Amino acid sequence: MDTPPTWLAALRGRFLVFDGPDGSGKTTQFRWFAEFCRTNGETVTDVREPGGTAIGEQIRDILLDTANADMSVRCEMLLYMASRAQLVEQRIRPALERGEIVLADRFISSTLAYQGTAGGLSVEEILAVGRVAVGGLEPDLVVVFDVDERTAARRMGMLLDRMERKGAEFHRRVREGYLQQVRDRPDRYVRVDAIADAEEVARRLHETIRRRFSESARVSR
Repeated sequence: MDTPPTWLAALRGRFLVFDGPDGSGKTTQFRWFAEFCRTNGETVTDVREPGGTAIGEQIRDILLDTANADMSVRCEMLLYMASRAQLVEQRIRPALERGEIVLADRFISSTLAYQGTAGGLSVEEILAVGRVAVGGLEPDLVVVFDVDERTAARRMGMLLDRMERKGAEFHRRVREGYLQQVRDRPDRYVRVDAIADAEEVARRLHETIRRRFSESARVSR
């Protein structure tokens, strides 16, 4: 049996978010990384947004239902935050307190990109509501899987939910929103080029996380 990577131990009690535009492949990487951690002996709590709790899954159904095409951006934002509040209280904080690795498929970074940059709500409004929803909790790292809009559209195919149907210009703004967050918060965000095949993206992801948390461990000492 291979020796587990030493850098994985640095992730215990840490909160990592995998994020990016629809079609970026982030959910595949999220699943693979959670399995990689478990295979190497780590305890992982992995959650998705919106959802992850019984209440959150009901909110998810409302948000992604194509019948709700007239939902306002402000209503969207508040529903996402409501799901997130339940998720943090019920699953994320308890897992962090137990010293587990916590992985989330989306978090406030998604709201900033979709309802903020693309939807027109201000960063200040979103962050103010976010502080109430999550009680000041911040991820230790947000990994943004970056992919151009044409590649993303090809990957998504025809079966699209309400958010995925918003059109090319909307998704262009979403991508720019994520890249702006990476530029603004290099202490908390990293970009991973996700245009390559999934195996190569996974290799880049592992190297990025290894480097980030190896550096953190050295600084803390």
